[in-house]
Amino acid sequence: MPHRYMKVLAALGIGLASQLSSLERSSAQGFQNPVTAIDIALEPDATMIQHAEAVNARLLKVFPKGFALDATHHPHISILQRYVPTADLDKVYAAVGEVLANEKPAGWSLKAFKYYYIPWKHIGLAGIVVEPTDDLLKLQQKLIDAVAPFTHPAEIGTAAAFVTTPEDPDINQPTIDYVALFVPKETGKNFNPHVTVGIASQDYLKKMLAEPFDVFTFSLEGASVYQLGNYGTARKKLNAWEFKP
Repeated sequence: MPHRYMKVLAALGIGLASQLSSLERSSAQGFQNPVTAIDIALEPDATMIQHAEAVNARLLKVFPKGFALDATHHPHISILQRYVPTADLDKVYAAVGEVLANEKPAGWSLKAFKYYYIPWKHIGLAGIVVEPTDDLLKLQQKLIDAVAPFTHPAEIGTAAAFVTTPEDPDINQPTIDYVALFVPKETGKNFNPHVTVGIASQDYLKKMLAEPFDVFTFSLEGASVYQLGNYGTARKKLNAWEFKP
């Protein structure tokens, strides 16, 4: 990240949690594909993470083929997903860092108020929904504008832009389409901020959604840029910022 952005972040109370040189970063990430599917995400505090992990454990009991929240499936709030040229990632980090420095999300209090799920075939991808706020919407629009110069045409995005592993080798079409259509389908008045918590049958999720939800508030501890995996999971952290009070 250019020195002037580091100075801005420091002056406004945002510390860079991870810094690698361009050469080191490229080597560490091992990028081969010219396009990367990224998720600009807000990192919730321990309160939200504990709730998310509890629901995730519950869903794994009824649907063991789902995924566990862990270091490579990190609980997060996606604020923007895009396909970007891999060669422009450093420019994306600089643009995101400048927006975060100006918006100062450290002091925000957010409210989680219900569950929801995205249906696919017989299963659903469940999440804890966060109440949209003017601050969130403003931040999202500024990030859209900042990343726009580096956004790859949506039709170029393929499974190769995502993280896969021998244990999880596939990227389903809804995941590919979700990133391609994130703007405008998941932005502005359509924005549904949430923390993804796992997978289960739609029948089970319908029952879960009918249960009373204990509303809770939480705060944000940072932001990250991830490379996405299947089901929109945050599989590989590419860059991160820690919010300072």
